[in-house]
Amino acid sequence: MNFIPVIGFEIHVELKTNSKMFCGCPADHFGKPPNTQTCPVCLGLPGALPVPNAKAIDWCIKLGLALGCQINKLSKFDRKNYFYPDLPKGYQISQYDLPFCYGGQLELSNGKKIRITRVHMEEDTGKLQHETGKTLIDFNRSGVPLVEIVTEPDFENTDQVTEFLKEIQQIVRDLDISTGDLDKGSMRLEANISVKPEGQKELPNFKVEIKNVNSFRFIKKAIEFELSRQITILKSGANPIQETRGYSESKGETVSQRIKEGSSDYRYFPEPDIPPFVLTDEYIFQISKQIPELTRQKRTNIIKQYGLKPKDAYTLCSDQLMHTIFTQEVKKHKGQESKLVSNIINKRPLVEDKLDDAVDPKIIVEVIAQNPQAVADYKAGKEASLYFLLGQTRKLLSSTDPNAIKQALIESIK
Repeated sequence: MNFIPVIGFEIHVELKTNSKMFCGCPADHFGKPPNTQTCPVCLGLPGALPVPNAKAIDWCIKLGLALGCQINKLSKFDRKNYFYPDLPKGYQISQYDLPFCYGGQLELSNGKKIRITRVHMEEDTGKLQHETGKTLIDFNRSGVPLVEIVTEPDFENTDQVTEFLKEIQQIVRDLDISTGDLDKGSMRLEANISVKPEGQKELPNFKVEIKNVNSFRFIKKAIEFELSRQITILKSGANPIQETRGYSESKGETVSQRIKEGSSDYRYFPEPDIPPFVLTDEYIFQISKQIPELTRQKRTNIIKQYGLKPKDAYTLCSDQLMHTIFTQEVKKHKGQESKLVSNIINKRPLVEDKLDDAVDPKIIVEVIAQNPQAVADYKAGKEASLYFLLGQTRKLLSSTDPNAIKQALIESIK
């Protein structure tokens, strides 16, 4: 008997707002001393009341619109009740039946459409730190704005998974609402996995959730291992247990963590301290106007306009500098798009207007010294600051390859 995968995703994206979701504590928790960015609200102390972060809600809706979602004009927050040490209140403020965004989709390069069930807003939990013989809790992350993207179980293989996840990461970066860094926990991946006999229309009566994987490569490996594990169990005549599993990088396999809860176990009910939201058409329209041209749109445009191969278009649009150089140079060199692509990707001098690869280090030092704030912003993770520095340098080195300038800036700032 042949089995086919049934794979869906829950993707958590930390928003890079200045403050947390329901209080004024700083949201930038990464690398900060433990428990130094907390208050009675994010520690869940009695009597503390939450105040919603308007910017976070705007960004959640912006992401939903970018993913083709409908917007609920009446929305609310709910309490998701469960006990875990990193959840000081004993419940998480999340959304259940009236999320901000629902019913979107994202089309993959092969035309496959991945349906997006919902994009909703919630607060992050604290972070457990396991040491020998004990577990410590850092509540700096508790209450950080978190957007959850939930898909339908539409993925047929891990290649589709990888493409989809990279697209989501690129979109949140295009919207400038999150760094999307997996290694820092700004984007966390949870896969819901099951298998069913080929030809069976209904979904399986079980699913296994793989939680908190921080790498596209590891989530691919985790899914492939889990599919194989479940098929082996089914062929033996048994049924896989519905549970939550983690992924052991050292073993290259998934490991059991706990029996998975159903939605009824969370005893959802409306958050009594936050009134419902009524969103107007004008508000939604104003949010939609803030959405820039996305990288995926740029790829589609240059493929249609210049007949480029999808692979080349993907490479060009994955880097803002490459895309800018291409669109500028193609105006000068009509009909030589393929050669331009090759030269830019391989960092060779461009056609006719020869660019020198040599970068004067004195100029780099001068630009860095004159723009300390931009340097600090880049070190803090603001990629746009690098392009500002690049622009300042090109004013002084107009005949030098921008790729070489960019690399020199990166090396010097380190």
